[in-house]
Amino acid sequence: MISVEGLTAGPLFGLPLPEIWFGLMFTLLATFLFLDGFDFGAGAIYGLVDTDRQREAVLAAVGPFWDGNEVWLVVFGGALFAAFPAAYAGLFSRHYLLMFAILGALIIRGLAPEMYEQRHDDLWQRAWSVAFVAGSVLAPFFLGVFAGNWLVGNEGSVSLIGLVVGVTLTLLTVVSGAAFLRLKAQHDLPPEVSTYGQIAVVGYLLAVVATLAVLAVRLPEGITTLLDPLIIVLVVASIVLAAGYILALRREQNLIALGIAGVMTYGLITVVARIMYPAIDPATGATIRETIVSTLPLNLMTIGAGLLLPLVVVYFVVLYTAFSGPITPEEAY
Repeated sequence: MISVEGLTAGPLFGLPLPEIWFGLMFTLLATFLFLDGFDFGAGAIYGLVDTDRQREAVLAAVGPFWDGNEVWLVVFGGALFAAFPAAYAGLFSRHYLLMFAILGALIIRGLAPEMYEQRHDDLWQRAWSVAFVAGSVLAPFFLGVFAGNWLVGNEGSVSLIGLVVGVTLTLLTVVSGAAFLRLKAQHDLPPEVSTYGQIAVVGYLLAVVATLAVLAVRLPEGITTLLDPLIIVLVVASIVLAAGYILALRREQNLIALGIAGVMTYGLITVVARIMYPAIDPATGATIRETIVSTLPLNLMTIGAGLLLPLVVVYFVVLYTAFSGPITPEEAY
């Protein structure tokens, strides 16, 4: 039994709660970037298919999932606000234009399929198809720009590192999207979808190299930070995983390819977290222990997260189980 005195005396069960919440926050971000990432990637590939049936197949594949997947972005923002309110305030006040850009892209991405289905004349559907592709590409790009600025403590909205990370993240979503579409709509989409994924994964590796080169110049300790053993292992693993992804797509082992894309996404976010730690706001130099909330709310939030997050996971297990398997030719958005 946990008493009020116990909740105020110190961290729950003596756990390193600042580090746990730091890790949880980036885990939530990685989960969003993977789950909604393959939706973004599918939206980008939507612009490369030719026929109405193929476009309907893309929309039918992502239709049951994209709205729920955005929950993880909300949970990430909520975790940052609840555990590190000072960092949340600083980040969102410095980068409010990027926040509006991200929200605008997400709104366009969500609105476009709904509007596309309302009328069936060519001009209307072409316009909303362009909007769907634009929202699907710009959302991860702007998220990457935000992440790059956050990582190095840049106070402006536009920076070289932000642009490079934006491209990196966008390419990674195409990697996930190609594997997802091959898994869900293999017989409704052209084989070129696999080719798009293979091109994207090579581009992703090149973008990672470019990102590391910029970080070597931009970070205070430069190349020394990037020689951390964990970062080296994750970068080398990305190369191996990219080769496995290409092989899996060529052998039509699409679930394996999607799993590899997920591992690459979590690996990328782990690199970001490792470079940033122990800072939570590099622009001010604030660390996680300096900005974490006081003991009582932190303990209460930890208990709440321990109870609620498993329920969210169960919901997603039910969702993905209910809509498992490839789409049928009769399905539409």
